[in-house]
Amino acid sequence: MTTHQLELSAQQVSPREQAATPGLTMQRAAPIPSACFLAFGKSEIEQSIARRFERQAERYADHLAIKTPHLHIRYRDLNRVANRIAHALLARGQGSAPIAVLLEHGAPVIAAIIGALKAGKTYVPLDASFPAERNRHILQNSGASLMLASSGTTAAATLLAANVGEPGCSVLNIDQLAADLPEHNPALALSPDSPAYIIYTSGSTGQPKGVVQNHRNVLNDVRQYTNALCISFNDRMTLLYSCSVNGAVRGIFGALLNGASLYPFDVKTQGLGGLAELLMGEEITIYHSVPAVFRHFVATLTGQEKFPKLRVIRFGGEHVLAADVALYKKHFSDDCLLYTGMGATETGHVREYFIDKQTEIAGSVVPTGYAIEDKEVVLLDDAQQAVGAGEIGEIAVRSEYLALGYWNKPQATQAAFLPAEGTARLYLTGDLGRLRADGCLEHLGRKDFQVKVRGYRIELAEIERRLLEHPSLKETVVVAQTDRHGENQLVAYVVAAGEPKPVMSELRGFLQEKVPDYMLPAAFVLLDAVPLTPNGKIDRRALPAPDRSRADEDSFVAPSTPNEEALAAIWAEILKLGRVGIHDNFFELGGHSLLATQVVSRVRKSFDVDASLSDLFEQPTVAGFAEAIIRLRMESVDPDELLRMLAELEDPGPEQTRVSLQ
Repeated sequence: MTTHQLELSAQQVSPREQAATPGLTMQRAAPIPSACFLAFGKSEIEQSIARRFERQAERYADHLAIKTPHLHIRYRDLNRVANRIAHALLARGQGSAPIAVLLEHGAPVIAAIIGALKAGKTYVPLDASFPAERNRHILQNSGASLMLASSGTTAAATLLAANVGEPGCSVLNIDQLAADLPEHNPALALSPDSPAYIIYTSGSTGQPKGVVQNHRNVLNDVRQYTNALCISFNDRMTLLYSCSVNGAVRGIFGALLNGASLYPFDVKTQGLGGLAELLMGEEITIYHSVPAVFRHFVATLTGQEKFPKLRVIRFGGEHVLAADVALYKKHFSDDCLLYTGMGATETGHVREYFIDKQTEIAGSVVPTGYAIEDKEVVLLDDAQQAVGAGEIGEIAVRSEYLALGYWNKPQATQAAFLPAEGTARLYLTGDLGRLRADGCLEHLGRKDFQVKVRGYRIELAEIERRLLEHPSLKETVVVAQTDRHGENQLVAYVVAAGEPKPVMSELRGFLQEKVPDYMLPAAFVLLDAVPLTPNGKIDRRALPAPDRSRADEDSFVAPSTPNEEALAAIWAEILKLGRVGIHDNFFELGGHSLLATQVVSRVRKSFDVDASLSDLFEQPTVAGFAEAIIRLRMESVDPDELLRMLAELEDPGPEQTRVSLQ
């Protein structure tokens, strides 16, 4: 046995033994630690994230850190790139102001985040796919003095920076760093109390609000994640989350602070058609996404796929349905476990629930789960007193490891984060719950008008306020309803300010410039007036159900070509509609980005073309997308062959059949 193997064996600790505390209910289903598993010790959280990463980069220098279709980077090289970015930041100064990060999904954005942390900076992740107005607000509100970008995002970053006002924000292209920058670790002594990031979530005031978290709390959350799933350097983990959301923090650091390999996959640009190939080809061991992405991913499977190396499917961000468990049992091996629970950007993970092939789920929703170390859940009544056993109350989390608060929002911080015993604080989640006799927590919805859509937390008031900025509207109400697929969808009810009344497609386009796609309502309903209760409040129960059929039967135009017929059939099946016309807009019929990935996947298989999500976004009608397919086919044809085909089209011989590009 080698010295390294002896070291691994000596440090091996059962995650259940390591995390066990009095009063916790243990579940039967749980990962079995491999011989190479190293428990993440409690003492390891008393350092910076950067220091923990540097130790992994030294230990696993030649091990694969990140792999994308175009880049394979080892730990040694990732550390060197991050060090160069860190030294570039240190050379520029910038004081204690946060650093914004605007890069494409993949290895560069991860290197930029690590580099910012190494330089002692607080990073603010931006998503290049979000509307410029939203990113501009985040940039202004955070006070970021510098934005890290790549050659692909520098133009967008420069435009954003030019519109933030004083004191201004400069842009640093990490693809053009000075060649003589040092590659060694910066000699900074960083406190675990230092802020690590500001991540923005939807806000009830109409603008997103920033949640601030420090190094210690991130490390403590990664410690729980590591020990619960027995993560080791042999694991290969997906990264499907945008780096602008909290789910990515666990994904990135759950892998890179344990020597594991990370596989970023951008669902927005790559669709879901290639995800099964990634899981199988790269022998992924831990899959992590919101349940909605999982449902749409499974919809692309043929039933012939095998995932023998996949040992954990990890869900986060929203309710897990019994139907999701059934899909897991149908498509994945007996050695694979399903892991879910409850958490928030403000709290980190607070509950966990393991499921295996023998687990029976009573009801339609999987319970939130059992207690974990250092995160106590209490249920409170309206007077913030603990409720009795089995009673419903607001879920509050008591811990020493809560977020520092909301950036530049002291009143909101004081309202949500309350003092508790000792150094602990109490966070009021706004969620309702009930504890079972065995200590398992059931989530029973929200107290307010905050909802979850495809794993994203949304304040409905933010969408309503944005819609009211449209000059033709005087009232708006946005609600969440269950769609044909059993998932939450947003419906906007609007009242016109006068004549002419707004066109619903115009409202969608207006809102699309202001909020991310997951905040776009699937339907807009025009009302003469908002229904009210006798005491003058909005009567949400009286709001009419949106018409889920085609928008205008009088304008229906049937498909007339093979391409149009095939596309209309695909759309009708995925959208669960009786029929679809060639001028119907996919998104106005209730389609969204995840459903769009299913369309693109089906089109690739049916038409044998390299269609992308951007093709559907640019051509959202059947007729337009059919033309896009012809264009894609023509682009894939050899130029000489294309000339021959065109010549035949112009002058077919007497015995020839006219060639069709359909």
